[in-house]
Amino acid sequence: MLPKIYDPFTEMENMMRNLPSIRNNAIQQRGFVPAVDVYETKTDVMVETSLAGINPKDVEVSVEKSVLTIQGESKKEREVEEKNYYCKEVRSGSFYRQVALPAQVIEDDVIAEFEDGVLKITCPKASPTEVKKVSVKVVKKGNKK
Repeated sequence: MLPKIYDPFTEMENMMRNLPSIRNNAIQQRGFVPAVDVYETKTDVMVETSLAGINPKDVEVSVEKSVLTIQGESKKEREVEEKNYYCKEVRSGSFYRQVALPAQVIEDDVIAEFEDGVLKITCPKASPTEVKKVSVKVVKKGNKK
């Protein structure tokens, strides 16, 4: 009998078949990921996300090293078990989203406002730092001063 030859394509096909179940489990464990719009104006980087039905007190926004983090929880007051759901698409649970900002921002001046179910985050751009040029001095061996 011939030894079994390793076939990377078969292994990849098996991994791809299992991928949807892995992905669905990961989503269920961490909650949902809100969609965001990110755009720039002359002075700011703007981030908007729809968080309809979520209490603004349950939302945290932070910026560190030009990465914006939005996280929180959508709480249902009570779940009615007697309902015979035909379709249940309203999400509840925790949510988490990180966005790499396209420009350096002044992290201490970031403003987050919640209006009509839309979270709007204004991140003022930092002025570009000037490059400091250093002159190169040519030194000959034996003539160091």
